[in-house]
Amino acid sequence: MVQAKKRSKQQKRERRSHHGITRLTLSTSTKSGKPHLPHHVNPFDGFYRGRDVLQLDERASRKEKKAKKKDDKAKNR
Repeated sequence: MVQAKKRSKQQKRERRSHHGITRLTLSTSTKSGKPHLPHHVNPFDGFYRGRDVLQLDERASRKEKKAKKKDDKAKNR
């Protein structure tokens, strides 16, 4: 099909007026005070609505234990 009439630049811009960029709305963490997306887990401390969801402290301690165990194995060889 061939278009009947060319759409002018102004008509094109008016049609796309709702495509404008909007700023992100951010929430601040009650624990750390850092900004994060609303209704999302705070990536800095792992808290969501006052509860520790990710348990980052426990994960870090498990990683440290695992690395220490691996180093001990390597030294014993």
